[in-house]
Amino acid sequence: MSSPEQAPLDKGAVVAVVVTRHRRELLADSLKVLAAQTRAVDHLVVVDNGPDQPARSVVESYPLPCTYLPSHRNLGGAGGFALGMLHALALGADWVWLADDDGRPADETVLAVLLSEAEKRGLAEVSPVVTNIDAPAKLAFPLRRGLTWKRSSAELGTDFLPGIASLFNGALFRASTLDVVGVPDLRLFFRGDEVEVHRRLVRSGLPFGTSLKAAYLHPDGSDEFKPMLGGRFHAQDPENEVKRYYTYRNRGFLLSQPGMRKIGALEVIRFGLYFMGVKRDPKAFLQWLKLVRQGQRERFFRY
Repeated sequence: MSSPEQAPLDKGAVVAVVVTRHRRELLADSLKVLAAQTRAVDHLVVVDNGPDQPARSVVESYPLPCTYLPSHRNLGGAGGFALGMLHALALGADWVWLADDDGRPADETVLAVLLSEAEKRGLAEVSPVVTNIDAPAKLAFPLRRGLTWKRSSAELGTDFLPGIASLFNGALFRASTLDVVGVPDLRLFFRGDEVEVHRRLVRSGLPFGTSLKAAYLHPDGSDEFKPMLGGRFHAQDPENEVKRYYTYRNRGFLLSQPGMRKIGALEVIRFGLYFMGVKRDPKAFLQWLKLVRQGQRERFFRY
């Protein structure tokens, strides 16, 4: 484990940041693959949002240099990544590699491939394609390209997707990129925090994208995206009430930000069609509107 007096890392150092809470077994699986990378991670930072069920022993079994940061206030994914990323920068990282505790790199070459792609293409950030951990040929989250939704990695091509990235699932940032776009907004807690950083990346003009030569495994998240109009459109409708609260509230905030305001009116039409025409649940639509307005007004109260 590291100490406050630790010397700065060597030039070109990669610090991996993982946020966890009450998922020791999944974290252990993730750290095993991180430790096996052919291009070794120079330092690991694990932010534990649930030290009432601590993951310290899992982190201490990691065979390479690491730091365990317990947070006695649950900071959510947004705050956890913000804390971990700032700590990585303070250690002297030149690259920051992000991961959640329920996913892992698909193999031991992922970091080496991402670094190679970033250098070759001059990228400020590069992500692997995020695939279903139980069916790796499928995407963990559907990806919209124009009016069509892609659900398998084979539909995306074989090389590189510019301007598209899943930022907290194996994303690799240059430290200098974080000087420009910053770290996630603590107020969002979770849900939409990665979309907000993506928005900042787009507005910065820095080059970034997804390399289809590397993959990151993640539990399937496509069941939240409900199809309508023959699958041409989808509406995100989580089953869990807490997830719905943060998803819709944070979406309201996002749609009020520069770079995303043009699609705000379309969102009302799309979700109105979903809740009224597909789900036939006017109360759910009114709740959606209430939460979106709460986010627009920056009323970031916890659930």
